Amino acid sequence: MKTAVKNRYKIKTEISKPRGESLFSKMDRLLKVDTSFDSGLPVRFVPYILYFTCLGLFYIGNNHYAEKTIRKISSLEEQVEDLRANYTTRKAGYMFESKQSEVAKRVKKLGLEESATPPNKIVVEEK
Repeated sequence: MKTAVKNRYKIKTEISKPRGESLFSKMDRLLKVDTSFDSGLPVRFVPYILYFTCLGLFYIGNNHYAEKTIRKISSLEEQVEDLRANYTTRKAGYMFESKQSEVAKRVKKLGLEESATPPNKIVVEEK
């Protein structure tokens, strides 16, 4: 004899509703939005909707512009720091190479020597 196979899947039960009223149902009951839009969008709300839409678009655009400007400023600050470091390095190298001892070493290859006698001062008398 065959035995009856029992259903092993759970039977779905109804979802229990929370006690009390939800926030959105309270708002719907107080504002009565459904009755306002039965015959379509009331014309008296169009200027307000357009105003707040334009205001929101302006706010979003302004936010994007500000973020782009901040990124650009940050990039320029990094470039200034790099250029400042480059300037300092080159200036230090120039100061080192323009010392008298360094100049003497470089011109020795050309066959020039430092003068052992100090320079003479020429004085011209006015008549």
